[in-house]
Order: sequence, then C-alpha cells, then structure tokens
Amino acid sequence: MASLLAAACLAGSLAMFGTGLSDLHQMLTTKSVENIQFLPFLTTDVNNLSWLGYGCLKQDWTLIAVNTIGAALQTLFVLVYLYYSPAKGPVVLRCLVLLAVLVAGYSYFTLLVGDTGTRLERLGLFCSVFTISMYLSPLADLVPNVPGIVTSVLRFWLFWWYPRGQDKSHRPLHA
Repeated sequence: MASLLAAACLAGSLAMFGTGLSDLHQMLTTKSVENIQFLPFLTTDVNNLSWLGYGCLKQDWTLIAVNTIGAALQTLFVLVYLYYSPAKGPVVLRCLVLLAVLVAGYSYFTLLVGDTGTRLERLGLFCSVFTISMYLSPLADLVPNVPGIVTSVLRFWLFWWYPRGQDKSHRPLHA
C-alpha cells in the first residue's frame, strides 16, 4: 500500500511539474517570454530544492526522486526564461535573492541545528512555508490590484449604506 501511495505521489507531482512544459514550448517557439510568468518557475525550483534537501536528510527516495526531477525541470524553465528575457537584470536579481534564501536556509539547517530530529522538524516547516509561497506566486500579478479592489468595495458599501435621496436629518454646512 505504501508503494502504491508513493507511486501516486510521484505521478501527481511529476504531472504538476510538467505543466510548465507548455510555457517552455511557447518560449522556444516564439523565442519570447511574453505572457509567461517567471515567479512560479523560480519559487517552484527553490521549493523542489528545499524538499530535496529534506528528502536527503530523511532518506526518503520518493521525495528525492520527485524533487530531483522537479528541480531539474524548473531550472530548465528558469534558464530558458532567462535566455529569452529582454530584461535580464530583474530576472537575475530575483534568482539571486531566492538563491540567497536557499543558501541561508541550508546554512542554518546544516550549521546551527545539530539534532537531526529538530533539523527535520524545522526544515519540514520551512519547506511547507515555501510550498505555500510557491502556490501563491501566480497571484503576485494581482497584488497591485488589491488596494483598488478594497477601495471599490468600500465605495459600493458606502453607496449602499447611504443611498441617494434618503431623508436627511441634518442640515448641510455652509462653506
């Protein structure tokens, strides 16, 4: 039963990592990164590398296999994106920032956390947080719109709460 579950996890994870293949095909065909988001590739790559470290520490071959393949695919996607990107500076900067986070995490877990059980717990928590950020990364394009959405909802609420033409129990102030 455990091997069936491991095979299902492997198949599901590989299918998820393979979703970037359509973006890879588009980049190679058009020789452009237009309409392709970069952040999901990068966060998924760092996520895979983090879980790969966890799998190696735990000696879980399913985690090692899945995340080795996932990291290889995501690194390929990142490199192709970088190759075809007209603005390489921001792409390289994002890569370096997340690489620094990965190196800092690796250093912390390797050098400062001596107990293997504690290291597994903390690394698992780190990986889980990174997995959440990976799934939220496509929403990065929506963040600039959130203030507009909030203020629009507030304005609609005010129009509903204070409808035009209702009886006014106050006198307007003279300016």
